[in-house]
Amino acid sequence: MDVIDAWMQQPTERFARDPMFAPLWRWMRRERPVLPSLEQTLAAYRAAGVGRALCSAWWGPRGALIDNDEVAGFVRESDGLLLGVASVDLRRPMRAVRELRRCVRQLGFVALRALPWLWELPPDDRRFYPLYAECVELGIPFCTQVGHTGPLRPSEPGRPIPYLENVALEFPELRIVAGHVGVPWLEEAISLATRFPNVYLDTSAYLPHRYPPRLVSFLQGHGRRKVLFGTNYPMLQPAACL
Repeated sequence: MDVIDAWMQQPTERFARDPMFAPLWRWMRRERPVLPSLEQTLAAYRAAGVGRALCSAWWGPRGALIDNDEVAGFVRESDGLLLGVASVDLRRPMRAVRELRRCVRQLGFVALRALPWLWELPPDDRRFYPLYAECVELGIPFCTQVGHTGPLRPSEPGRPIPYLENVALEFPELRIVAGHVGVPWLEEAISLATRFPNVYLDTSAYLPHRYPPRLVSFLQGHGRRKVLFGTNYPMLQPAACL
């Protein structure tokens, strides 16, 4: 069975050089942003034995750092390794729904990702709700981030309870993948994944030796089918995350 990476991005110049990521590069002890070519990315995944990876677009209030058509191009050139994940402009609800529909029906994308901290909106904000309904109709999951931010932005929108809990309560048919583990609210994230059959976590942005003990115990117990593998590439390399 193929290993699947639930969270990665193929960076564009706009993405890699955005000033908000400077704290991440410093934390990783990088003198400059990481900007691998698509060929280098595919080689890294093949060398690690990762068979599929969900490659995300990035839309935020200042526009697209990685747009959906760029992701579609990466997917086409990946020989089946990459799967597209859509991102849309929350400020234009109907345009966002139509773009999501286009990404799934025409480009073959398999999920939607939106980052509450990037928009400074919790996931139970009304602007997300048309997209949740469309995800259910399209049969795709909603992928998001829980826990503190990497960029120096407010982390409160990433608190699982009550914000993501409200979404799980109101959209029981919506599959939700809460990425980046959820620290410092890991217990809240695990609570949601335990209580709601439609809520999952992923391990992206954490190397295995940095997994919190509570996550490890959850993985070893009843959470073994509720946690997805993820990297947050290119911030972390796939081989290092296995």
